[in-house]
Amino acid sequence: MRAAAINLRALPEQRDLIDHAASLLGKNRSDFMLEASCERAQAVLLDQVFFGLDEEKFRQFAAMLDAPPGDNEGLARLMAVKAPWVSDAQSREP
Repeated sequence: MRAAAINLRALPEQRDLIDHAASLLGKNRSDFMLEASCERAQAVLLDQVFFGLDEEKFRQFAAMLDAPPGDNEGLARLMAVKAPWVSDAQSREP
């Protein structure tokens, strides 16, 4: 059972847009808005992740990012797969 209320005002056009999208997903307005708001809030919070490194650790980290990948059978298989949107003619072009 939900215990906290969240109230907001919207333009009729905004309400109609939200209602239309919610109905397409088989949701009511409140469920749709709560789900969309929580997804956006999580994205904002995840974008705020910070980790600090001292100068030496940063150099090591940068070196690992700059180094070519080592032998990796899984990566080799993945890179050998032709993208579904690339035709045979496109894959032969330089």
